[in-house]
Amino acid sequence: MSLLDPKTWQARPLSGDEHVVTEPATGERLATVTLASPDDVRAAARAGAAAQGDWARQPHFVRAAVLRRAGDLFTEHADELRTWLVRESGSIPGKADFELHVAAQECYEAAALASRPTGQVLPSEAPRLSYTRRVPAGVVGVIAPFNAPLILSIRSVAPALALGNAVVLKPDPRTAVCGGLALAAVLAAAGLPQDVLHVLPGGADAGQALVADPDVPVISFTGSTGAGRAVGEAAGRHLKRAHLELGGNSALIVLADADLDAVISTAAWGSFFHQGQICMTTGRHLVHASLYEEYVERLAAKAESLAVGDPHRDQVHLGPVIDAAQLAKIHGLVEASTAAGAKLAAGGTHRGLFYRPTVLAGVDDSTPAYAEEVFGPVAPVRSFTDTDEAAALAAASPYGLSLGIVTRDPARGLDLAERIPTGIVHINDQTVNDEAVAPFGGVAASGTGARFGGEANIEARPPRDSAAYTPKRRAPSRRTARPRSPARP
Repeated sequence: MSLLDPKTWQARPLSGDEHVVTEPATGERLATVTLASPDDVRAAARAGAAAQGDWARQPHFVRAAVLRRAGDLFTEHADELRTWLVRESGSIPGKADFELHVAAQECYEAAALASRPTGQVLPSEAPRLSYTRRVPAGVVGVIAPFNAPLILSIRSVAPALALGNAVVLKPDPRTAVCGGLALAAVLAAAGLPQDVLHVLPGGADAGQALVADPDVPVISFTGSTGAGRAVGEAAGRHLKRAHLELGGNSALIVLADADLDAVISTAAWGSFFHQGQICMTTGRHLVHASLYEEYVERLAAKAESLAVGDPHRDQVHLGPVIDAAQLAKIHGLVEASTAAGAKLAAGGTHRGLFYRPTVLAGVDDSTPAYAEEVFGPVAPVRSFTDTDEAAALAAASPYGLSLGIVTRDPARGLDLAERIPTGIVHINDQTVNDEAVAPFGGVAASGTGARFGGEANIEARPPRDSAAYTPKRRAPSRRTARPRSPARP
């Protein structure tokens, strides 16, 4: 049975423009959705606020059961959802399967959050019970991007729902189905009450309305650093919290003792997975001078061996980039880099939206594709002479999202990592790796710290000021006295 019916997937009519969802690989029309206007955002926030209280008052096991069922549905309907991820976002099937697996795990992990302790009992000088409680924020606004549309939506939506919040999700219109409407269909089938989740595909005006809405006290935003700065500024102006997971230009450091036979495929994955359209993509390869020439040669050969094409119809390693604007940005940075003196060791060409995996050698601080986040399948390679230089080069970036270090001595790798500001560190792995149980987030221009995964989701909830309960009787003199009956937090 189909989970996604175009006739019913937008439960509430929206008032914005019609948007054609296209397949990047072919330009074929996949569906037509109606975009949300600012008025639609306001209506959804009001409806979510009205429904949230009843949802929060549901026993924790009821909320947990909905999330567990949603996780099961991502697996049961994997074939249908995989097709949408492949065709709508340009994912190869393996990447789509990875998203589906993570989506299910995010739901299962979120279900476990519903029964976690909600506060602490505090000591008090007075004869009273004093405690804190963590309470739902209310309506959580989620703005999610196109590149890993299912993961980057569900990782905010599922924990927020499990902890008793309502959610208004604004997916990127380019991935309106696999990044938004699919989630709504799964959660509705799992038993989520009406109006607790609203999915509103829309443009910048809808996003601005969501950030400004008085019924939305928390914003979870994943996207570019430039857009994140605007979201954070607007959220501050409206006195609301913004959890920002932004761009990156992550470094992979290959130390002199690294085994190149084991490294090259890993390094290629880090730069070319999903056409490089991942915030954790390896954007800078820092390689010890003793290995540099061989590393460039072997990485270029690996890049040349990778098949690029339509992931829905052919067996390929890379699919298309999302649209012409993204292609122009990628190719513009590559051309500017070669004009600035970088050597094109592989790639640098495209056919339509299919961009060849590209390796650039001889890069330095002035090379655009090295200094900036490309968000495409481009691997700039630079040499260093010792660990002090490697640490300085890796740290010399406005970003701080992910870091990979390859060495036969893991303790040495961990010691080096301590010297580089970053949110995530991988020893003997590339930079693109994450799990639903692990906190996720970056520092500096990469975001405002870990706000996804496990305990980090609970920490994103606001604590209520301490409450006090004083028994209505004369307090005995003993400091260990307790109320006659226990007060429930």
